[in-house]
Amino acid sequence: MNFKDNKAIYLQIADRIGDQILSGTLTPEGKVPSVRELAAEIEVNANTVARTYEYLQQRGIIYTKRGLGYFVSPDAKENIVASRREQLMQGEMDYFLGQLKAVGITPAELQQIYSDYLNK
Repeated sequence: MNFKDNKAIYLQIADRIGDQILSGTLTPEGKVPSVRELAAEIEVNANTVARTYEYLQQRGIIYTKRGLGYFVSPDAKENIVASRREQLMQGEMDYFLGQLKAVGITPAELQQIYSDYLNK
């Protein structure tokens, strides 16, 4: 897995797992790879994956069954969407809208661009 420098690795791994849940690759109540399996697969330290799993557990995205491993929470998808929506609205949206204003993109143009994107 290629990592970016601007975000902690454990958060990038959490985003990847979130993407897999949103796409249906990981399903509600489905098993998540063990810490060691995932660490070997993406070539990171097992402690980094453990930190990722702890982060995801705190957010209600995965849970552990003693002796069996980690599983996707039944409401993981909803939790991920809510969290990402909040992040977008709180941080990234302000910057994005400022850039639209700076380059003169009108609301009508933005609506058309977004409609075209959805119809791909």
